[in-house]
Amino acid sequence: MYRFLLTPRWWGINVFAVLAIPFCIFMGSWQLSRFEDRVDTHRQQEDRSARAKTAAARPLDSLLPVDKVTSGRQASARGHYDTEHQLLVPARTLKDKRGEWQGFYVLTLLRTDHGKALPVVRGWLPGDADAKADAAKVPAPPKGEVTVTGALQASENQGTDGVQAGGGLPHGQLGMISAASLVNIVPYDVYDAWITQTDPPAPLHAVPPAAAEGSGLDLKAFQNLGYTGEWFVFAGFVVFMWFRLFRRESEAAKDAALGLLPETGEAGVFRRLRGMCRLGFRVWRLGRRRRRLGRRTC
Repeated sequence: MYRFLLTPRWWGINVFAVLAIPFCIFMGSWQLSRFEDRVDTHRQQEDRSARAKTAAARPLDSLLPVDKVTSGRQASARGHYDTEHQLLVPARTLKDKRGEWQGFYVLTLLRTDHGKALPVVRGWLPGDADAKADAAKVPAPPKGEVTVTGALQASENQGTDGVQAGGGLPHGQLGMISAASLVNIVPYDVYDAWITQTDPPAPLHAVPPAAAEGSGLDLKAFQNLGYTGEWFVFAGFVVFMWFRLFRRESEAAKDAALGLLPETGEAGVFRRLRGMCRLGFRVWRLGRRRRRLGRRTC
């Protein structure tokens, strides 16, 4: 009854199923491991951020370059502020227990003792950076040599929330906090990093540090989880289709053994033609009888 499994067609179906099912399971397990790794990294980042809030600040140069380990750590740098290049970073959102508030960052460059400048986000203010009344509330940076302490952050990119990479901003505004965006604004070298000041002066509000890129439960993490489900669904679909084809083929074999299938070949064609001729002849005779009855009634 199951001899059809030995046909070349079913050899191909069986080989495909045997290879596809383990492959789908492997890919689903791999995507699931990627999601679990992102969850573990997110937890580790949260633990590091909690420890960094109470840890002593370290010199800036000892924490560079910024990576997943050093992001969010307290860094300190000494120098003097460049009061001629204070910039506003518009359309930045600050979240708290009451909700989300729209405003702008106040960024000032700190000329360090090593020659390079460090972008320092001194704080956040509510309002519109384009409004003169809101911009007038920005306090002037302190003069003279100062020591700045804050959470270390990596340079922003086009995928960072709130970034305006398209340009077209008014003079004195910056769309993306990065060394690449500052290279044409200031005449000196800039660190490929920035810090958000821990204790900004009033009326500025402290900007909380963001999680390092690739360490949070972002859209990519949930994409891995979605791909996990898709691969396991594919494996189940292959199994379902194999059993569906097997059942249909076995039922067809049973019907053939009982002689229930329509005949094929020249004999079957001849018998079907003869049946059609008989049916046509009966219809012709029935029509002839009706015509005869109609003549008699007339």
